Amino acid sequence: MPRAYHVITFGCQMNVNDSDWLARSLEQRGFVSGELADADVVILNTCSVRDKPEQKVYSALGRVRQVTRGRASVLVVVAGCVAQQIGSGFFGRFPQVRLVVGSDGMAQAPDAIERLLDQPGMRLCLTDFSTSYPERDCALGGGQTPASAYVNIMQGCDNFCAYCIVPYTRGRQKSRRREAVLAECREALAHGTREITLLGQNVNSYGQDKCGDGTTFPRLLRDVAALPGLERLRFVTPHPKDISPDVIAAFGELPNLCPRLHLPLQAGSDRVLCRMGRKYDSAKFLRIVEDLRAARPDIALSTDLIVGFPGETEEDFQETLRVMREAGFMSSFSFCYSDRPGARAALFPDKIAPDVQQDRLSRLQALQDELGAAWLATRVGQQAVIMLEEASRKDAGEGESWQGRDIYGAAINVILPAGAGKPGLFLPVRITAAKKHSLNGEPAGNPS
Repeated sequence: MPRAYHVITFGCQMNVNDSDWLARSLEQRGFVSGELADADVVILNTCSVRDKPEQKVYSALGRVRQVTRGRASVLVVVAGCVAQQIGSGFFGRFPQVRLVVGSDGMAQAPDAIERLLDQPGMRLCLTDFSTSYPERDCALGGGQTPASAYVNIMQGCDNFCAYCIVPYTRGRQKSRRREAVLAECREALAHGTREITLLGQNVNSYGQDKCGDGTTFPRLLRDVAALPGLERLRFVTPHPKDISPDVIAAFGELPNLCPRLHLPLQAGSDRVLCRMGRKYDSAKFLRIVEDLRAARPDIALSTDLIVGFPGETEEDFQETLRVMREAGFMSSFSFCYSDRPGARAALFPDKIAPDVQQDRLSRLQALQDELGAAWLATRVGQQAVIMLEEASRKDAGEGESWQGRDIYGAAINVILPAGAGKPGLFLPVRITAAKKHSLNGEPAGNPS
């Protein structure tokens, strides 16, 4: 009987991508996906960005122990950023944890899992940082490749923003070789992928480190865009301090580069941005927005925002609201600031009271709801092409309700005849209504 695995993922798209790769790699070795209660291998891929990350992982491990009834035969793997922080400290507290995998250890995880299953008394901690990008096999094939694929182009970060621990949990920046990135993209396209998103902590600085081969991000972007069979191209995440005119121009020059960009603002106050160590001011950020819209007038922008950074005044917060209005973000991820052990801002005085933080977050999110609703309303009546993602459980009468995304990344729901939908199909639609965070549409052509 094949061994079963179960993956629980926290955090960012890079973690999701790592989990997807590990799942495919295990399946190529004969493992099968299973429910938590029946799994032989349980993998927790963890994140340090959100509030109280260690406690959330400890709670999840307690649930794993409860659901698996504490069976000693169950191999529990803790991977990701919290694994990098805690390391072998998991072993003493959680007997089921026998493998800890840091950011650079993921490539070794499939071999380590097989080894530990064969040697029940062994434990391994793979948390050493490598001096080069840790390449891993593509783990594609077998009909498992998604129509929309993510390709890592780099690992780690050199920016050391005051609130962030990514340089400590994912290490210093390491770029992949251009040919390795292109090879993985070609392999994905050969197995049915139609959309690729290039991933990195700061894609703008790709190639400009000792591990890189000198290829710049604008050059890589154009090389990937030219690959046969690629219908849509996206990338995340750029840092505003590094975005170049060549990248901005690409939005108007590359037909398959989607007009959607996630551009993290974090704060609109120049004083707060300086304390954060972001190395740009609000005027520069808004110039980038202006240049992007000059290159591609219909570009849709989303962002990240931190509320209640140490020392933030009401005047500072109002500056954030001002920049949000001027930028016209279609959506945002917004959070109250919280200390991260090891990050510089954890030592800053003048922490903002939780009730003040929550009040500001509520006001910010109310503004974002207005901006998002206004953007969605402009789409009603427009034609779009969506890539179908999955059928929903909504009652659709004799048909099926499907959700897909257009070139702007907007979620569009559509009713199709039973059996007509399939993940990865491109479907022309006419947008008929705007909801709070999504759109409704009706078919306007045949899927392809």
